[in-house]
Amino acid sequence: MDNTLPSWLIYCRPGFENDCVEETQAKPIETDKDSGYVVLQGKPRLAYSQLAFARQLLRLHGEVNDLQERDRITPLLAAIPAMPAKFSALYLEVPDTNDGKTLSGFTRRFQPLLEEVLREQGRLDDAPPVGAALAANSLRQQAGSYTENLPRLHIFFPNQSRALICTSDPHNSSAALNGIQRVSMNGDAPSRSYLKLAEAFEVFLDAKEQAQFLKPNMTAVDLGAAPGGWTWQLAQRGLKVFAVDNGPLKGAAATHPNIKHLRQDGFKFRPQRPVDWLVCDMVEQPQRVAELMTEWFVGGLTMHAIFNLKLPMKKHVAAMQEALNRIRTALNNKGVRYTLQAKQLYHDREEVTVYLTRVKK
Repeated sequence: MDNTLPSWLIYCRPGFENDCVEETQAKPIETDKDSGYVVLQGKPRLAYSQLAFARQLLRLHGEVNDLQERDRITPLLAAIPAMPAKFSALYLEVPDTNDGKTLSGFTRRFQPLLEEVLREQGRLDDAPPVGAALAANSLRQQAGSYTENLPRLHIFFPNQSRALICTSDPHNSSAALNGIQRVSMNGDAPSRSYLKLAEAFEVFLDAKEQAQFLKPNMTAVDLGAAPGGWTWQLAQRGLKVFAVDNGPLKGAAATHPNIKHLRQDGFKFRPQRPVDWLVCDMVEQPQRVAELMTEWFVGGLTMHAIFNLKLPMKKHVAAMQEALNRIRTALNNKGVRYTLQAKQLYHDREEVTVYLTRVKK
């Protein structure tokens, strides 16, 4: 490893390690399949918001091997970089794998011990404990609750005897533990897809944007709505939803007063007047979904959209980039001002979620 070049630790969905490498175009150092993380080197700066397959982006400073149960704190303290002099928070993290989950109990017990030493040394800000903050606040709200310009200290444990020492830029990373934005399931939701849209709102919109863009009585269209998970998420936020699908809605979504079920083809439906939101989780080729979203935006039929691109078995990055580039090219040619972001969310599988919003002139 060339120590003159920056090194990065990226968390991802297990099985998508090579997609992280391909997307960043950085040099792979550690890319074990299904590990849920990669170590890269060589890019002077990576932009977290532009990486679809990265759950978290960390600057890697070093590692500690052969950690002994009788004293883990001493070697970890020795490996923490001298600069910056202070951190806003301490995150102890593990891979999102079955083996990693067995370590979570260890990190919860170990965290307060290490926090106490760092505070005694004056190296940790007097922020609330990470676990409490994460349970109480959304991703963006957490970021605002700490000293904004101080980096966070991350110690990542691939196993109990090894630790990677990292820092995160609060403006170029996720504020969520393990890079996973946790959301809760509504008991009346007709399907677990409810969680996808809930997570997307938390990841793509900060608290101010949610208050501004998701107001009660705004209008939304859900294409391919059945059985109604995304429709229910919108209705719970007070929006009036046109649920478009030839299939039936289930449970409370079928009778909710803010939901109107239209038995029509999602690719053919167009609203009589523009709506505030368009959402779409149809199982279809990514290029076809991209063309549909582009048509709605070019036609001025919506202000905001969240949609999923279902990825093929192979060439995930190429398929995603081709679909997104089609959208960019079409909107640029029409002079539409917009913001476009894509992330593979925790509740996604072989797909990425895309947020597209019109920027007012």
